[in-house]
Amino acid sequence: MRVQSKTLELPSVAYSAAELNLSANYFGDLIKKETGKSAQEYILLKVIDVAKEKIFDREKSISEVAYELGFKYPQHFTRVFKQRTGMSPNDYRNLN
Repeated sequence: MRVQSKTLELPSVAYSAAELNLSANYFGDLIKKETGKSAQEYILLKVIDVAKEKIFDREKSISEVAYELGFKYPQHFTRVFKQRTGMSPNDYRNLN
């Protein structure tokens, strides 16, 4: 599954379902059945997984990573990242 949409915004359930040639409702039902999470939550977790890799590229600022992933505001990315990982993107980057 691609994580990023062509318009550089966070992928929606409808976008992700269309990429897989599924209806949004069916996609949501499949994700819920397989993971126990809503489709939107699952997509956000996948975005954070990609973020974890991109953060280690020190050539890019945290803001650049946020924009690349489709977040309109770096602060929103930082808040979501911290909610999902328990640490800020900068703290995560400094692990290595």
